[in-house]
Amino acid sequence: MLSPFIVNDKNVFLERFPTAQVNRSLQAWDAADEYLVNYLNDQQLIKPSSKILLVNDAFGALTVNFTEQQVYCVNDSYLSQQGIINNLEQNNLDDSKLTLLSSLDSLPSDIDIVLFKIPKSKAMLVEQLIRLRTTYDENILFIAADRAKEIHSSTLKQFEKYLGDTKTSLAVKKARLVFSKFDSDLNNKSVSQSPYPTKWPLENTPFTITNHANVYAREKLDIGARYFMQNLPKVSPDTKVIDLGCGNGVIGLSVLAAQPQAQVQFFDESYMAIASAQANIEQNLPEATAQCQFHLNDCLTSVEGGSVDLILCNPPFHQQTATTDHIAWQMFKDSHRVLKKGGELRIIGNRQLGYHIKLKRIFGNETLIASNDKFVTISAKKR
Repeated sequence: MLSPFIVNDKNVFLERFPTAQVNRSLQAWDAADEYLVNYLNDQQLIKPSSKILLVNDAFGALTVNFTEQQVYCVNDSYLSQQGIINNLEQNNLDDSKLTLLSSLDSLPSDIDIVLFKIPKSKAMLVEQLIRLRTTYDENILFIAADRAKEIHSSTLKQFEKYLGDTKTSLAVKKARLVFSKFDSDLNNKSVSQSPYPTKWPLENTPFTITNHANVYAREKLDIGARYFMQNLPKVSPDTKVIDLGCGNGVIGLSVLAAQPQAQVQFFDESYMAIASAQANIEQNLPEATAQCQFHLNDCLTSVEGGSVDLILCNPPFHQQTATTDHIAWQMFKDSHRVLKKGGELRIIGNRQLGYHIKLKRIFGNETLIASNDKFVTISAKKR
């Protein structure tokens, strides 16, 4: 949804990315963005010379307020980064002082203020707090923000543990701010060494899986992936395969383990997912690395049509904290375009999501491969 957001008493218009979404009711900012910006303005905390680190700004609602300052914007999401660029461009805002960083990049050392949108993943929260605490000292100004219902006592304990003394604001429009004072006494191994990426054995295989903090299934194979792996198609040599929304890459890894001559491309919008998938191929099947490609992308945007034989996908039903099926729709439509004639899209999903209806509408056919009480595996072929 193209929705107005006030910056310096003027409307800017922000939209979520990708812009051509089926679900147009989702706005690109929330009450926590608004509360944080208003607080900064009321307290006059931002100066033209301020150097600002923005962490997890989803689509640029914070970034558009600081075009006069030196700003570093950290995200794990390629879509969020593209959304920030898009919203600056469509509002004719200057981006010359903006630096986009991935979640795996080193943090800039010379920063005055950290503005932090609390991530949905608690593992990602811990990872990011540790990186901030080991990079900056007690002179930094740190303010976090989120919807009030997402800030639990357990959340605040993480800020206390990894940063130092922590206080919260009153709730405004169901949003809340968190203020932490970095404590130099916390510089010890117990709170300065990240537990991520995690490593765990992949059941019934000789493989060890590496998982960065923002990748699902950080300690063991999740039940959806396990069920999907039981219902993968047999792959012939030189088959061109895409693991779409690859996460840690266990599906593509399973394909290569069964058919070492397959050509597999891994696609995800998460920097940490792509790093995990690449690590898992290099560490477990190093001889197959030359047959693999790893892509950060918005689903399959700009991938050549009619170019692959098989696409395997466990589509998400959320974007950040919003429950939505628009990413699944885009994945299915992109898959239909990218598959060769006769090519197959095989997916897994929760039974209640009704993906078979979407596949029938796009492909004109769908076949139930397997089902249990929780999941269905469905195939659709390009005619």
